[in-house]
Amino acid sequence: MSGQTEEPYRAISSDDKLVMCQERIGYKFKNLDLLLSALTHASGAAKRVESNERLEFLGDSILGLIVCEQLFRLYPNYLEGELTKIKSIVVSRRVCAKVSRTLGLEECLIVGKGMAGSSVPRSLLSDVFESIVAAVYLDGDIGAVREFILRTLHTEIHAAANGYTGGNYKSLLQHLIQREMGISPTYIMVSQEGPDHSKTFEMAATVNGRRFASAWGRNKKDAEQRAAGNALAELRGEPPPYVAAL
Repeated sequence: MSGQTEEPYRAISSDDKLVMCQERIGYKFKNLDLLLSALTHASGAAKRVESNERLEFLGDSILGLIVCEQLFRLYPNYLEGELTKIKSIVVSRRVCAKVSRTLGLEECLIVGKGMAGSSVPRSLLSDVFESIVAAVYLDGDIGAVREFILRTLHTEIHAAANGYTGGNYKSLLQHLIQREMGISPTYIMVSQEGPDHSKTFEMAATVNGRRFASAWGRNKKDAEQRAAGNALAELRGEPPPYVAAL
């Protein structure tokens, strides 16, 4: 009785990893040596200076710069402390590792034999993302790396900003208006519908005589939160997210 033998494990070659990585990050390198360095962990390098540690050092600063610039543009009414808190979330090891895993970069890493086949720690995934940021910057320019960072971190930037406010639009609007104008927003009921046991309410935020887009809610509190969200969007020059309908 002949038995089947398992096919031996075949490691992906470095050349194949370079091709794979470029496909996954959506950027084609002119200088593949830069990408090779970005993907090489110290355990897989002949000399430590040839690993991705130096690129990680540079990438960390570039990542911070681009994220800060984007937050500065997206949220003109936020104070320095608020922007700093959001930025710290976006550039954290947790988020960088998450994006790195989403891109499938763990399969592209070049590591030593002792690490081959084992699960990739979060720290390595975070490091390789920052290294690739630096490699794209050196291979292309600031425009190329900005496009890469904003494309891969777009969702995380907005999630961090929304998480920071906690969805408490009334609190954020109150803070903003008091800081800018020294007054508080007020809320008016535009209309209500439904029987007494199941009413819905349409509320609108007003500031210094200006009325913002109204929003519906299943109670006044929810409607006011949505109305505040509409006001914040309009103040940023964006369309209101909560149209006047449930």
